[in-house]
Amino acid sequence: MIYKTIFLLRTRIAAAVAVAAMAFVWSAVPVLAATSADVATAPPPEAAAIKKQLEAKFPGAQVGAIAKSPYFGLFEVQFDNQMIYTDAKAKYVIVGSVYEVEGKVNLTEQRLRKLNRVDVASLPLDLAFKRVKGNGERKLIVFSDADCPFCAKLENELKQVDNVTIYTFLFPIDQLHPDSARKSRMIWCSPDKVKAWDAFFASGTLPDNAGDCDNPVEKTNALGQKLRVQATPTLIFANGSVVPGAIPPEQMEAEFKTAAADAKKPVAAGK
Repeated sequence: MIYKTIFLLRTRIAAAVAVAAMAFVWSAVPVLAATSADVATAPPPEAAAIKKQLEAKFPGAQVGAIAKSPYFGLFEVQFDNQMIYTDAKAKYVIVGSVYEVEGKVNLTEQRLRKLNRVDVASLPLDLAFKRVKGNGERKLIVFSDADCPFCAKLENELKQVDNVTIYTFLFPIDQLHPDSARKSRMIWCSPDKVKAWDAFFASGTLPDNAGDCDNPVEKTNALGQKLRVQATPTLIFANGSVVPGAIPPEQMEAEFKTAAADAKKPVAAGK
């Protein structure tokens, strides 16, 4: 799905404008309203004209927030699931990521994550099963596929993480794992969902049921599509920051610290 998204975006742009190419690095993040005070900035005066030009040149594209970038004199534009860069007349478009070489920081990815945080308070957590480790004071939300090898890797990494409440949304990706939905329903229908989930990843053992109880798998699939979850696992932290992939414990700890720091920041006016 990721490669298809990249192909469609490149095709759409190549058909209409001359593209100044850069290394293309994609991050799967949902397109929702920003929730952090540090991104509540007024759009530049050129924003309306840029938006009009891009929508005319790329019919059907979702053109979101537009801001003046701090580099190259260009404007950054949320374009579908991506960040692109353009001039004031939208004559040229750069598709790709901007890196700070000295700090080895992907500035484009960093900016997108700030702009596209999920409103965690609005998530239907009753559609997920809950695991509490230690005092459970931190929060982690995971979209996971039972047959996804990277989800298995994440489960192994989570063994090293404590003091967290984990909400797991069953998100089988049928195109890749056609039997995952059946397994997800069986796990949900178990009297002890957490035990069944852990047993499956430990030994491949499934609970003894037909998976025909009232289960949320269709709803969690719809939720993931609404949030534009493109990969499993996808992690969402308490501040709404979205991280695709199985990240190591030390990176999780860094994300938890950032989420805790964000919780102490004043809420932006009008939020």
